[in-house]
Amino acid sequence: MARVVCIHGIGQQHRGERQLCAAWHPALADGLTRASAPPLPADDMTCVFYGDLFRPAGRTLGAQDPPLDASDVAEGLETELLLAWWEEAARTDPSVLPPDARTLARTPITAQRALNALSRSRFFAGLALRSLVLDLKQVRAYLTDPVVHAEVQRRVAASLTDDTRVVVAHSLGSVVAYEALCAHPEWPVRSLVTLGSPLGVRNLVFERLRAGVGGKPGDWPGGIGQWTNIADVGDVVALVKDLRPLFGERVRGLIVHNGAKAHDVSRYLSTRETGQAVADGSGAG
Repeated sequence: MARVVCIHGIGQQHRGERQLCAAWHPALADGLTRASAPPLPADDMTCVFYGDLFRPAGRTLGAQDPPLDASDVAEGLETELLLAWWEEAARTDPSVLPPDARTLARTPITAQRALNALSRSRFFAGLALRSLVLDLKQVRAYLTDPVVHAEVQRRVAASLTDDTRVVVAHSLGSVVAYEALCAHPEWPVRSLVTLGSPLGVRNLVFERLRAGVGGKPGDWPGGIGQWTNIADVGDVVALVKDLRPLFGERVRGLIVHNGAKAHDVSRYLSTRETGQAVADGSGAG
């Protein structure tokens, strides 16, 4: 069975586990090559898929994203996360106008201004605004809906076997992976590799983490021996690049440069840093 289990992030509702593996495996293979590590056979990697939980039910003429706009950005977590993305995008991209004091009202007008600003950023280039709103809703659903959370965690548990040694998790998937490992310290996983992770966003993500029975946010994730967190300097989703202040000095943090597509998982996977982290954890290094 697979030594490496991969967990995707937001915006994957129109794909599936086989499509994800078909994209992730060659990218990771390139990362392993960059690290001068042995190749990973395709059947030694599997992908957990949960994006379908966020896909609207089909219709006679076919499924599509719901026609969401700024008025659909809910108060609370969705609005706060949208503003956090706006602030970070403005900090790293001179083409994005920064928010000002008027955004404190947290109104639909604020959400529209944020979406308009983000539409001009390099980070969100090519992403439809309704898709960005849907991404916000996916984060909220996982963090706050117990039914969605339980099903995602069930799928992770069903994908890990006694042979699994490394979990590679991207974006929201890093939150999923952290919680799963905290809940199951008995699993044989020995290495966690997180890519473009929002785990360090204290008030929006970190404080909502479920760290297993009797656990608390910031606990070491289960029985793993290594945790490597990799972030691009311009990755807006990975607002906090250094996880050590919240999760301890054992977390190994690395910065990479993914170009214009800072959050793209294929660019993360193809780096030498990711390849080395996976090789170290899987025993292939």
